[in-house]
Formats: sequence, C-alpha cells, structure tokens
Amino acid sequence: MIKVIKEGISQQAAADMDAKVKATVETTLSDIDARGDAAVRELSEKFDKWSPARFRLADEEIAACLARLPERTIDDIKFAQTQIRKFAEIQKAALRDVEEETFPGVVLGHKNIPVNSVGCYIPGGKYPMVASAHMSVLTAKVAGVKRVIACAPPHSGGPNDAIVAAMHLAGADEIYCLGGIQAVGAMALGTETVDPVDMLVGPGNAFVAEAKRQLYGRVGIDLFAGPTETLVIADDTCDGEMAATDLLGQAEHGTNSPAILLTNSEQLVADTQREIEKQLKTLETAATAGAAWRDYGQIILCDTEEEMLAEADRIASEHVQVMTRDPNYFLDNMTNYGALFLGPETNVAYGDKVIGTNHTLPTKLAARYTGGLWVGKFIKTCTYQRVTPEATAIIGEYCSRLCALEGFAGHKAQADLRVARYKSKAA
Repeated sequence: MIKVIKEGISQQAAADMDAKVKATVETTLSDIDARGDAAVRELSEKFDKWSPARFRLADEEIAACLARLPERTIDDIKFAQTQIRKFAEIQKAALRDVEEETFPGVVLGHKNIPVNSVGCYIPGGKYPMVASAHMSVLTAKVAGVKRVIACAPPHSGGPNDAIVAAMHLAGADEIYCLGGIQAVGAMALGTETVDPVDMLVGPGNAFVAEAKRQLYGRVGIDLFAGPTETLVIADDTCDGEMAATDLLGQAEHGTNSPAILLTNSEQLVADTQREIEKQLKTLETAATAGAAWRDYGQIILCDTEEEMLAEADRIASEHVQVMTRDPNYFLDNMTNYGALFLGPETNVAYGDKVIGTNHTLPTKLAARYTGGLWVGKFIKTCTYQRVTPEATAIIGEYCSRLCALEGFAGHKAQADLRVARYKSKAA
C-alpha cells in the first residue's frame, strides 16, 4: 500500500502562481517585440539595476574576466568541460547519416544537420550557474552549431567572471551580460543590436521558463522546464543523513523546488525527517532549502519495490537518485525520468556540475515524453529521396491510386505525370 507521509503545495495553488507568471511574460515579450533594445534596457534597469553602454561583452572585457580568476578556478572549469565534451562527442558519434536502396531504384536517406544559431541562457541571479555554460554552449558547439550566443544576468553589479570564462572557454561566439525575460526575448525575437537565433536552450527561473514556452514555435527550444525536481528512491540500506543531504542539496535551487523521498522503510522516513531538521540549522542555504522542503517536499511510503517503481514513473522526476540494494532494478524498469543516479557513490551534484552528463533536464512531468538536453537536440534529422525512371513508373501507379483514395486530385496529378512521362522509357 502507498501512503503519503508528507504532502507538498496543492495543484491549485501551483496553477494560480503559474497563471500570474504567464500574464507577466506575455506582456513583457510583446513589449520587447515592439520596442526592441529600448524595452530590453528598461527591463534590465528595473530588475537588475544594469544599464551598460552595450550588453554584449567586448573581447577585452572577456579577457579581463578570465584574468581576475585564480588559475585553479580556470583549471576546474576546463576539467568539467573536458568531461562534458567527451560524453557529448560519444553521443554525437551515435548519430549517423544513412542512405539505402529500399526498393529497386528508390534511394532514401537522412542527414543530420546542426541548427544554424542557438541562444543559451545561463542563470546567474541567486546563484552564478557556471555549469550551465558547459551544458548548453559547449554541447551546441560539439553538435556543430555555427553561431552560439550566450546570456547571463549581472551578478554583484557586473558580469560574473566565472560564468564569462565558462562561456568563452566553451566556445560562445557572442556573450551578453543580460538576464531574465529580456535576455530570452532579445535572443529569440531579435533587437537592433541582437540578431535573432533559431533555438533557445538553458534553464532559468519561472519567468525564463515561461518565456521559452511562449516563444516555442517562433524558435525551437530544448524542452519545457520548471523548478528543479529531485526524487530520492531509497530502502533500508540508505541512512537518514545521506537521504536528507541529497534532498536538501537540490531543494536549495529555489523555494519552489520539489524534493521527494520515496521509500519502503519506515525507519528511513523517521531518520530522514530528523536529519533534515538538523541539517537546516547549519546549512548556509537553509532559508531557500527549508522553504522548499516545507512547501514542496514530500515523503511517500510504499510496501514493495514494485510500488516504488510505479510511483517513480508516475512522478516522472527530473533527477532520480536510487539508493537501494539493487539500483539496476530501476535502471532496467523505469521509463519516466530525466536522469538516473545509481547508488550512494554518485549524486545529482555530480551531474549538475562536472561528471559529463547534461544537467538541463525535463521537469513538470515532461520526462514522460522527452529526455534532457544533448547534442541530438541541436541537430535536425532531415530526409531525402532519389528515384530512377524505372522506379518512378512503378511507384507512381501506387501513389496515384492512393491519392485517388483520399480525394487528392492535385497529388494524383503529380504521380500521373511521372507515370506518363517515364513508363514508356522504362519499358
């Protein structure tokens, strides 16, 4: 039997907050579309108190950011980017162009073509999300995107040195110190000083996520994203300290970040609750993590692993950390998740920052139908066909009859013309 020990905020309350965000974003994007740079500057002044002569960083400004960083920090960024590049290259190698003769005289194929331009949003308001530059800019470059631009908001009154360094080292072609809806809108819609892109990627707060949602169609996006989610699946082989640490470690992303413990151990429930209260007394980000746990945290107690599996697939969490006797049971059987972290030796922070898998992942149940950001998201798989005269005389007769079946006279005429023109030559 499945028993909910702790519930989070109601669906209606969450929907009410979403509606307010939606209305704000809609008005703001319309303003950016109509007034371009003027609207972007006003929004930057209002929300970030930031209005430089120009938002795009010059080469010398980028160099100055790198020069201010300790050598160890540069080395750490390069180490993380090396791991992420390696895995992205492995993933790209799994994609290949194909061309096959599928019927005598009919050659079908597809080509994998990178998107021409991508805009990457790197969050940097509350926390400077250096890793998001690796995950978006670097992955796009490995995919072969020709023009990659990157935006991050000002941090402490100016560009964040580490974010700028990560963008630059990842291969960004243009770097802007610009945040929020104004950044996403400028990249997608274009302004007098920012050429529009074909695709938007990267995480962000509720307003950035909603802006991407509203812009989808006008540009492509990586995926629909909301607040960070984490699900810890654990049995009695896990201890309360480990479970609590991993729940709070993701809850600190924001006060609306869901963190869920799914277990079949009553003892772990008690130990984790006690440990969470203990850790919140000393955790530097307790104000955020504590509010997230209070309002969005959940504990679900099951009897069996089968029940835990069913609940995990229902929840379809962005991050799923598995600390059970047999983590591979969930790897082999789970279908709805953004990324799995198998065993206590690994954790979501590894995936977020350094290990090589991408941290831009589906939230709000989107894991039911999509995975996370990877090189394939930046690549269009486009088909083509080539047909001989002999083959078109045969295929055309089938096509003509099928078009007539559907009542498409113009389609039928296309097929009939080929039959008439090439059948005698093929005979």
